[in-house]
Amino acid sequence: MPAPRLLCDPAELPAALAASRAAWQQQPYPDLACRRARLQRLHDGLLRHADALAAAISRDFGQRSVDETRVAELFPALQGIAYAQRHLRRWMRAQRRGLSPWFWPARAEVQAQPLGVVGIIVPWNYPLYLAIGPLTDALAAGNQVMIKMSEYTPATAHCLAQLLAEVFPAGEVQLALGEVAMARAFAALPFDHLLFTGSTAVGRQVMQAASANLTPVTLELGGKSPTLIAPGYPIAQAAACIAQGKLMNAGQTCVAPDYVLLPRAALAEFVQAFAQAVARSYPTLADNPDYSTIIHRGQLDRLQGYLDQARAAGAQWHACLPAAETEAQLRAVGKLAPQLLWAVPDGQAVLEEEIFGPILPLLVYDELADALAWIQARPRPLALYLFDHDRARIRQVLKHTHAGGVVINDTLLHVVQDSLPFGGVGASGMGQYHGHHGFLTFSTLKPVLYQARLNAMPLLRPPYGRLLRWLQTWMIR
Repeated sequence: MPAPRLLCDPAELPAALAASRAAWQQQPYPDLACRRARLQRLHDGLLRHADALAAAISRDFGQRSVDETRVAELFPALQGIAYAQRHLRRWMRAQRRGLSPWFWPARAEVQAQPLGVVGIIVPWNYPLYLAIGPLTDALAAGNQVMIKMSEYTPATAHCLAQLLAEVFPAGEVQLALGEVAMARAFAALPFDHLLFTGSTAVGRQVMQAASANLTPVTLELGGKSPTLIAPGYPIAQAAACIAQGKLMNAGQTCVAPDYVLLPRAALAEFVQAFAQAVARSYPTLADNPDYSTIIHRGQLDRLQGYLDQARAAGAQWHACLPAAETEAQLRAVGKLAPQLLWAVPDGQAVLEEEIFGPILPLLVYDELADALAWIQARPRPLALYLFDHDRARIRQVLKHTHAGGVVINDTLLHVVQDSLPFGGVGASGMGQYHGHHGFLTFSTLKPVLYQARLNAMPLLRPPYGRLLRWLQTWMIR
């Protein structure tokens, strides 16, 4: 079995990039069979290492549900590979383009050409899917790939390195692991494209580093994704869906519902319904293998700080705790109970910063227009969730809000649809990938014009005379 290749020293990166570029130059336009074979090897490797990867992710977190990893990471990764294999022939096919009649009988087409070497920076919250998803798109587009894993997921990185060593020859897909120095060095490499998933603050730094090489970037960031419950929508039904989306991975999801806007009269009912939904899904928390720990103490302290600040400022709250457990007991094992906050004074961090944990602020409104105004006045989010059955109101919300993606009457599900683009807008990111959109992101669309043997271009050459001037009268009309 090949030894895993894991780059751990920033000084190794330039040579690694040179090796990837040399490998790409040997095969700058892989054919359909080659690309499908690469994807199939990746698919088969994921299946072989599925149990080991799920266990590694759980070790990195301290404890994360193996079932959740299979559903939220392994399943969409495998589905994305299958989708690319199924549609790759059509994606690679040159696309005919029309020409103005003045240039007939020439013809034109657009060819999707691999970029070369793609860099991917992976966050810690979904380290498998957010590595394999963009890797799938980059391989489908015919590129070589270098991946930087988060320093908070070393077990996952070593397991993935073993998988990649088994299925890809040297230079085709390389994996790096390291802290801030490694991340900065990686972002500063002259890739042909760089995809970063992470926070908005770090995304700015990545974009600045990439700009020195004019490296094009795709930034998948975060932000505060709103959830809007329209008047008349069944509160218990909405609460159950929101609880499921919010508490997957203990809220450590970039598209998790960040806060809820709901009618003022529905506040008490929502608090009760949400607590009941939590109790059904997680009858215990401290020893429950289905409820994830917070990735590390720094993140746990940050979340606790949000809670302490809001409570001290006068916010009301409800901790969804089993009767026999306390917040201190959960904190001792690295967990945080689901928390509802309402009547939070303006200016609190929990209303300003992306939460990325199991804390859910509730904001009440009297008129739907007030809720829309609240959303519109803030940076554009990565996702927006609307619970409503009124088609006219749904159209109104869609027309008067901006978000990277929208789900009506549920949460999260748009992310795992390979037929839909995934990406942010404004502060929540730039660029899109997944499926065909990822294939296009990691390709350059090369326009090609084929001139006919017999054509009218000689009539437009100097010396200009009466015939050209006569043609101009028709051309310029």
